[in-house]
Formats: sequence, structure tokens, C-alpha cells
Amino acid sequence: MSSQTVGRSHFEELIAERGIVFGGDYNPEQWPRETWDEDVRLMREAGVNLVTVGVFSWATIEPRPGAREWGWLDEVLDLLHANGIAVDLATPVASPPPWLGLRHPDVLPVDRDGVRLVAGSRNQFSPASRTYRAHALAVTRDLAERYVRHPAVRMWHVGNEYGQLDYGDEAAREFRLWLQRRYHDIDALNSAWGTAFWSQRYDSFEEILPPRRMPYLVNPAQSLDFRRYSSDQLLACFTELRDAIRATGAEQPITTNFMGFFAHVDYHSWADHVDVVADDQYPDPADPDAASSTALVQDLMRSLGGGRSWMLMEQAVSAVSWRAHNLPKSPMRARLDSLQAVARGADGVCYFQWRQARSGAERFHSSMLPHAGADTEVFRGVRRQGADLKRLSSVAGAGVPTDVAMIFDWPSWWAGEEPARPTERLSTMTEVARWYRALWRRGIAVDVVPAEAPLDAYRVILVPHSYIVTPEAATSLSAAAARGAQVVIGPFSGVADENAAIVQGRSPALLRELIGASGEEWAAIEQGEIEFSAETDGTGDTVAGRRHGVDILAERLRGDGAQVLAVHRGGDLDGIPAITRHGSAWYVGAVVADSALDAVVARVLAEAAVTGPVPGIDVLPDGLEAVRRGDVLFLLNHGEHSVEVPVTAGSIDLLTGEETADVVGVAPGDARALSEKRGGQG
Repeated sequence: MSSQTVGRSHFEELIAERGIVFGGDYNPEQWPRETWDEDVRLMREAGVNLVTVGVFSWATIEPRPGAREWGWLDEVLDLLHANGIAVDLATPVASPPPWLGLRHPDVLPVDRDGVRLVAGSRNQFSPASRTYRAHALAVTRDLAERYVRHPAVRMWHVGNEYGQLDYGDEAAREFRLWLQRRYHDIDALNSAWGTAFWSQRYDSFEEILPPRRMPYLVNPAQSLDFRRYSSDQLLACFTELRDAIRATGAEQPITTNFMGFFAHVDYHSWADHVDVVADDQYPDPADPDAASSTALVQDLMRSLGGGRSWMLMEQAVSAVSWRAHNLPKSPMRARLDSLQAVARGADGVCYFQWRQARSGAERFHSSMLPHAGADTEVFRGVRRQGADLKRLSSVAGAGVPTDVAMIFDWPSWWAGEEPARPTERLSTMTEVARWYRALWRRGIAVDVVPAEAPLDAYRVILVPHSYIVTPEAATSLSAAAARGAQVVIGPFSGVADENAAIVQGRSPALLRELIGASGEEWAAIEQGEIEFSAETDGTGDTVAGRRHGVDILAERLRGDGAQVLAVHRGGDLDGIPAITRHGSAWYVGAVVADSALDAVVARVLAEAAVTGPVPGIDVLPDGLEAVRRGDVLFLLNHGEHSVEVPVTAGSIDLLTGEETADVVGVAPGDARALSEKRGGQG
């Protein structure tokens, strides 16, 4: 049995023992000893059963080079264990002590302008610095050797929110080594990067630098490879510490905290290296689309683990402190956010942090125990959440069924948003979120997968915007369509190869046969209209003649055997196809309005016989989220009005213990967790 399999099995054991784990970051080193007893008493009162300890404790453990101050941590772990609270023990390496940067400036990162940053904040390290990595490895080994057998330690947390970029000489050295491993010889690199353009040819790898600030535009292939290198370099930082922990005989699960659709790290390439996927989520309460955007992130996290349960490692219980204007969450909103994560596969719900900091940069960031203490609405809400999660223990370990895949690749995102495109208004993440909302409104859960992932299990495959499409990915999409899956491809997809070079021929060159249409030009556009010329809503009602908005980008397409479903009206593209269908392959060749996109998605789902979890309802009431996990139907009302939903009579609401009729009401900000097994047994 591999060490990773062992780690995953121990996470399953933890969940089987405790149900959904609940807690947050705990930083006792920031507080006098007399507060610790109050902390654990209130944790027990709130139902907290797991806390992360030590994330930012390096300077406390090693106040000077080579020192090891363990006494406080010994006492904290013993106290937590005595009170039945498990520990996710963190390596403290995300925030090196000031002495490390002062004595060894090479550990500090350099920005694109060549400015070396200084110590005094957090994340002040270069992933390429061998000095930093040696010190991080040393303190991690000593930490693991001391606490590997401590009964409180049930998980390990390596680093924190990996995402540092560095453009210094240390990074240049490691980037060159990475390029040598990728290309082997300089001629291959010159060919891949197209360095004949602008006289950029290199004679040796030693001439290559990171894409620092330049007089004008950076070679997009160089930029893409630097992003790949940066993600891999951070992964190497994680894996060498993970392996050091394993070398001490540790069998507990080892993880680190992801950050959703984070731009600097390719989590598809990381996912197999963690025992449990964990994520930090901070949706903006001011964002009207926060519920669907968060659901998208949660579907990604579940997908990264291959459908296994995941952990919400950090969230805010009320306001954050790092936006320009920080709206607080109500306790009801915080509860709803936690229940949403559970509904979409989380078996851990945690916060940053337990006790609100009185000093430092995050002194106004909300916490489970606020400045005002336990006699607060915030803490009463935390207690309620602990009780709710205990009632949902039977849900732990259950999966979320999916029939729909959404293709998303980090390299395609990176390459597709380089400067000097037809338009910089086209955003990969905006398109992904828009397409996802059309599914979320119908209660359709999604697997978010890379382009070359196995697609046999899916009846619908959506490709909102994949700038890069490899031959292997094109073959996989074509095979899926050939077996009858509905494949929908969005605009400006299949433009480039894996080196960000434009694929020659009519676009999208590798997908032309699949979609039965082709383009000769990508055109930035202002507001326009498209007109449907065929039935597309899946209800049997014709939509011919209906018009919808189009904006940002379109393609000058022609049909090569495809059925034309919509055409442009007015302007230079008048009469040009905008949306086509070829068998079970659909092509949306422009950035169309949400209403047009919704019509296409509705027809595609109907063709594939994919329906939501609420019988008889196609589109859910505004603000209502519906998702099935195992035998439990979660109904979460993010809207402003009460809704009534038809359900299976006799279901048990796990949150209240009540048996339902055939219709249930869900008040604004409230939720239902309906088990169709009598007695609510999962």
C-alpha cells in the first residue's frame, strides 16, 4: 500500500470517527497562556473537533538560527488532546523569521522589476532559494520527528497558500534547469518558442532569463513556460517537505490549502500529491453571483480529488480585512456557506481563524471567537454550525453524482490571457463562470476536469474557452461526441498549441471536423445581436426569430456541414453563423448573452436527458441551490424570498429531524438537508 493510500485511508478513519470535522486555524502562540484553557472550553462548547496549529509559528519555534523552542507546542497539543480536539499540525515554513532574510538575502523573492522584497510580512521567500529550502526542510524534519506519534496529530498541513512568484537570479537558475529537462537542447526550445520572431534566438540555456520587465511585450511561449515552471517549483517545495514528514513514519494524511481558481498554480498537476484536497474560500458578500461562483470552486475541489470528499480549510465567519470595503456576513450567511460546501462534497468545514487577532495586519479579519468574546451573534452562529454539522454526520463520505464535465486547463488559461490578443476583454474565468451559472440554476453538479481527462462517464461536456487544444484533447472530444455525448465548445477555443503558437488553417483547426464549421478571422466587436434560426430551448417551443445580445468577440465562420442555429444580425458579420450544431457537437462562435447561452444549455441537457435533482423543475427559483449528495437532497436558499419545492414525501430533514410532506418551504438564508432514507440514516 502506497504512503498516499495510507494517508487517504487515515483521513477516512478520521471522518468515520468524528463525522464532518469542524474548526479553524488556532494560533495560541499569539496569546498569553491563561487564554488557552478558555479557548478549549469554548471550542468544545461550539462543537470544534479539529484545529490547525502552527501555520505562522516559525519565529516562535526557531527565534534564532538553530534554536528549537518546543515547550509551548508540547503544552498546546497535550491540552487539545485532553479535550478531544484533533490537530492538523502545520509546518511553519510559509512565513520565515526575519533573521533568515536578514542573514541570507537570497531567500527573499524578487519581483518583475528586479526589486528584492524584504522581510517583515508573510510569504517572503523564493521557492528557488536553496538556502530557504534547506532551512524549511530542517525545521520540518525536527517538527515531524518530535510529534509524529503525538495522539493529537491527525493530519499534517504543509506550508500555506502556495503561490509565490520570483524573478530573481535563483529563479533564473532553476528556470533554466527546468527548460533543459523539458526541451533537452536549445534548438528545440528556439523552435517551440518561435524565437526567430523579433530576433530572440538563444545560443544556450544560460542566456535565458525569467520574463522580467521588458521594453515591450514578452514572448508568450516564454511567459507560458515560466508559469509552468513556477507551479512546478512550488510543488517541489511542497513534496520535499511532505516526503520528509513521511520519512519519519507518519501515516496521517498530508495536505496543503489550495485557493480555488488561483492563477499561479496548476492544481490539476498538484492534486495527486495531496492525500486530501483542501481549499480556502472567501466569496465577497457584495457579489450577487457569489453562490454560483463558490459552487463552481467547490465542484473543482471535488473533481481534483477524483470525486473524493475534500476540506474547506479556510473561510471567513463574517468580514475579511483585505478588500477595500469589507461587508460582513450574517451568521445565517456563514451557516449557508458552510452547508453549501458540505452539499458539494466537503467533509471538513474550517475557518480562519479561531480567536480574532488583536495585533498585526489581520486584526480586523473576523474569527470564530471575536474581539467581543463569546456573548456575540458571531459565536452563537458558530455554535449553531457545530450542532448542524454533527447532525449531518451521516452524509460524510458520500459522493455527488455528475453527468456533466466542464473542461478547464491552467496552461490554456495562462496562454489565453496574454497581451496582444484580438481583445483583452475576453476572460477565461468570466466565461467559465457564465457557462456554469446556466447549470447551477438547474441544479446540475459538474466535474471540472482537464482537457485530456477520461470523458467516458459524461453525457454532456462543456468547453467554455480552451485557448489551447492539443491533438490528444481533440481526439478525446471527438470520441466523446462519436459515442453520443453532447459536446459544446465556446469561442476562441483551439486557437493555439501547447507552446502558445497559433495552429495554422481555418479555426479551430483541430476541431473543424468535430464541429462541422470553420472560421477565418477572430473579430473584436462591440454590442451586437444574434438571431436564432432553429429550435434551441429543448421545450418544443420554437425560438426562431428570437434575438439576443453578443459582445466582445466573434468569429467569421462558415458552415462546413453543420446546422446553423443562430446568425449575426447587423454590422460586418450580418448573416454569418454564430452558433452551429453538427451531430452532438455544438459550437458557440461568439460571446453571446446569458439568455442565448441558457437556451443552448437547455437544449443540450434535454438532448442528453440530464435533469436536476428536483423532479418537475427545470430552472430553479431565483437564488435556490439544489444539489444531491448521496441520498441527501440539499436545498439552500441564497435568495431574498421564501420558496416552496416539491420533494419526496416522508423524507427526513437532517437539520431539524422533521419528516416532510411532498412540498417543503425554504426561507431566505435557510437550508434543508433531506434524506430519503427513513429515519435519516445515511
